[in-house]
Amino acid sequence: MKLAKLPFCFSTVAYIFGVFLSTIYLNKNKISLLTFGEDIHLNTGIFIPVVLNNLYTVSLTILGGFVMATLTTLELVYNGAIIGGLLVILPGNVFVTFILPHAIFEIPAIIIAGAAGFKIPCEVIRYLMGRKEQVLTRHDIREYFTMALISVVLMVIAAWIEANVTLRIAREMLNSTS
Repeated sequence: MKLAKLPFCFSTVAYIFGVFLSTIYLNKNKISLLTFGEDIHLNTGIFIPVVLNNLYTVSLTILGGFVMATLTTLELVYNGAIIGGLLVILPGNVFVTFILPHAIFEIPAIIIAGAAGFKIPCEVIRYLMGRKEQVLTRHDIREYFTMALISVVLMVIAAWIEANVTLRIAREMLNSTS
């Protein structure tokens, strides 16, 4: 299946814009995190809340396409800004340990969800410009749902890693410093 290049480009640019926006703002205003790890509650039963939060994020990003991608764009910039902010305020080793393991799956999931959210508006615009005869083809709909499904699966994997693997790493780090 040929991937929707334009929606992926829009999605990636919006996410990266959020990352840059927050890093520039936080660096300019000298915001930092002085202490980290003192108030971490290592709750082992967090998978369901994490997966629900992740699925909420992906749902808003995907369904934002039905309002000409305004919600999709906002979600992408917002989630990019969160990562950018964490890059600035967390020490490098903390970022790598606590964020990177699940972000490897979560960031692509958000970008793919964004591509799904941009898919329908892009096809509507192509139709209005006379570049296609039908607003949405079977192929367009199949591509939309494929991207949506891939992003959901990646988010569930990210939530499992965040709730299980990251917590184990955190416990080990905190126990070794105590």
